[in-house]
Amino acid sequence: MFVLSMMRNAIPVLLAVLMMAGAARAELRVDITQGKAEPLPIAVTDFFGNGGEEQRIGRDMAGVIAADLQRSGLFKPIDKRAFIQTDGALSTLPRFGDWRIINAQALVQGRTELVPDGRLRVEFRLWDVFAEQQMVGLAYFTVPDNWRRVAHIIADAIYKRITGEDGYFDTRIVYIAESGPERRRVKRLAIMDQDGANHRFLTDGSELVLTPRFSPTLQEITYLSYRGNTPRVYIFNIDSGRQELLGDFPGMTFAPRFSPDGQKVIMSMAQNGATNVYEMDLRTRQSRQLTRSGAIDTSPSYAPDASQIVFNSDRGGSQQLYVMDSDGSDVHRISFGKGRYATPVWSPRGDLIAFTKISRGKFYIGVMRPDGSGERLLAEDYLVEAPTWSPNGRVLMFFRQSKNGENVTEPRLYSIDLTGYNEREIVTPVGASDPAWSPLIP
Repeated sequence: MFVLSMMRNAIPVLLAVLMMAGAARAELRVDITQGKAEPLPIAVTDFFGNGGEEQRIGRDMAGVIAADLQRSGLFKPIDKRAFIQTDGALSTLPRFGDWRIINAQALVQGRTELVPDGRLRVEFRLWDVFAEQQMVGLAYFTVPDNWRRVAHIIADAIYKRITGEDGYFDTRIVYIAESGPERRRVKRLAIMDQDGANHRFLTDGSELVLTPRFSPTLQEITYLSYRGNTPRVYIFNIDSGRQELLGDFPGMTFAPRFSPDGQKVIMSMAQNGATNVYEMDLRTRQSRQLTRSGAIDTSPSYAPDASQIVFNSDRGGSQQLYVMDSDGSDVHRISFGKGRYATPVWSPRGDLIAFTKISRGKFYIGVMRPDGSGERLLAEDYLVEAPTWSPNGRVLMFFRQSKNGENVTEPRLYSIDLTGYNEREIVTPVGASDPAWSPLIP
């Protein structure tokens, strides 16, 4: 754990903004708010380095950057075999005509250098090929082993400059890793980078764990664990490995989730045949009850400004979505489509609520506005469940199981953007369910 903490603290430091004389602000843009966008052709060259190690790092970084951008569905990296200008020749200026010939609209070039103090210096430039102008240029210092994270940060910078939206590549995913026979499933907490790299298990599988959720402010997660066959809510510090019991409540506690400021946890607690929503202050460990319906109220999620809470409840006879003020007042139903609704989660942008829908024997992942209007279904299968938002609110991740005859596949993680077109599997070493997307790593 100490080694990981050291690496996470070795955050790439912005050294300089690399400017070119006379460069004006380019207008190359991808509008990600207007449905399906045609991917932008972009050339990502291997970052130039003088030695073998520098060249290897530069080549690997270019691969990570190109893969990040391609997975977003907004960029189409051009095959390197089509490149005319070499990496070495790019160390001066691009020959823009060479890149226009292969239809590159944007060009990414960079350089890696191992400096005498042992650190890695990385610089990159993003060019508008047709305007022949630099769009952004940045340089970073970091430890050499941290090259992959620098690549994600660079991909975020490119994404933001061209789309105008924050990126989401410098993030992690925590999920439930599933293995073993159906009646003796081993479920462990696992964590990985958003592209599946740096995978590791956080728990050993000796206790059943469910519903992990990231803190928006710290590298901590909250989750449910059946320790001693009793469900309890725990907080786990990722860097230190420290696990802490949130509270020893009577009855069953489940579906924990942090508040936007990370100071509170909201969850459900079952007592005397009813399940209600409770909120706990992490500083005082004082809890308060927010719902008193006598029904099953669960899966609460805060709005990004913490003024409201969405949850699902069967208080009206079937499982539907409800919104209330953060003090438990003004409860009103927002879902009115056919079927049942579950696992709502508010977008970090505040504009949408994602949910799971069950209708006519199928599961769906969908979104609607906070007032219940504009419902759209993005994914469907025998089982799709547990949506989680990227920190920029443009992509969802969920888990899926398909059925072929009597056989049901292992659960797998998938991501999909809000257009519903760009769906991709996130490869994991074992079965995977209940994903939770981290905020950008501080």
